[in-house]
Amino acid sequence: MSAKSDSPAAAEASTAEEHVGYRRPPVATRFQSGQSGNPRGRPKGARSVSSVIAAALSERVAVTENGQRRHISKLEASVKQLVNRAASGEFRATQLLLALAQANESRPAPQDEQRFSEDDAVVMRELARRLKGDDQ
Repeated sequence: MSAKSDSPAAAEASTAEEHVGYRRPPVATRFQSGQSGNPRGRPKGARSVSSVIAAALSERVAVTENGQRRHISKLEASVKQLVNRAASGEFRATQLLLALAQANESRPAPQDEQRFSEDDAVVMRELARRLKGDDQ
């Protein structure tokens, strides 16, 4: 008898070793049952690029204007610099400023006040009358 077929456990181990290949990693390197392929996963605090940019632009910086020190956001400081460069006649700054202005104008204005229709107003008046106890 050969050494491979002396015990049934050795026979199972040899058959498992024989099946190593495409999509069949060695038994010793396979994931344990119940273990994920990415056990750490994405960190909970990971942020998207847009949120990182928004946070950086909202940071406050100290600026001296007309001899007075003010704290403004980096976005506001950048826009002020762009406007000043465009006002001094820099062509590329003027182009960028006009493109920003046009993009800002094309966005719909946010609604500040919630509008009610006439039917909604009638219902609201009726509810207010009932809540006051004014039964006529």
